[in-house]
Amino acid sequence: MTQLKIGDPAPDFTLPTNGGGALSLSDYRGKKVVLYFYPQDNTPTCTLQAIDFSAKTDAFEQAGAIVIGISPDSAKSHDKFCAKHDLTIPLVADEEHRAIDAYGVWREKKTFGKTYMGVVRSTFLIDKDGKIAGIWDNVRLKGHIEGVLEATKAS
Repeated sequence: MTQLKIGDPAPDFTLPTNGGGALSLSDYRGKKVVLYFYPQDNTPTCTLQAIDFSAKTDAFEQAGAIVIGISPDSAKSHDKFCAKHDLTIPLVADEEHRAIDAYGVWREKKTFGKTYMGVVRSTFLIDKDGKIAGIWDNVRLKGHIEGVLEATKAS
């Protein structure tokens, strides 16, 4: 498993998105990127996180950043998720775990005493040069998006 550190180059990827497009991280060189990994569309915490990031799109844009969500769900699932909750951020479909593995977020998790493999909710702030400027691992949602926004403004 890759363990990325601040200052490391952010692993590039090109993957399908909601709306039938594709997104390459390298297309955003020269702009800050908030890349957040989440376990699954339409689950309670993931939905709140996506709605909160969407609500703060303008604030992140003013800080010179784009917010991108990524999960192992399909682009079709992302389309339904975005339509249901009026999401305004691009959602990347990583069904083959290319970016998920490259960022080291597919790990063992425990819920109610059960151990399984899954996406650990994580956020990466990537600077204009494509280097990792911030890492939030095993995220708890309360106050998280505000913290990421503050770090984005400061970077």
